Amino acid sequence: MMRHLRREGATAGRHRIRRLMRLMGMEATYRWCPRTSVANSEDRIFPYLLRGLEISRADHVWCADIT
Repeated sequence: MMRHLRREGATAGRHRIRRLMRLMGMEATYRWCPRTSVANSEDRIFPYLLRGLEISRADHVWCADIT
């Protein structure tokens, strides 16, 4: 909203815009909680294969990331 008003030629700070939007009952249209950490119930859960393994030297355990 502040950027739009600046393009129109009006000058107002973000706090003033926030207060006016609150007074008018306006709010942003994005989701407040994206729920990015909620697991899907159909996904497989892989076991942690290194639990209980004592890593005692270099190059004992390797890792790969395919993301």
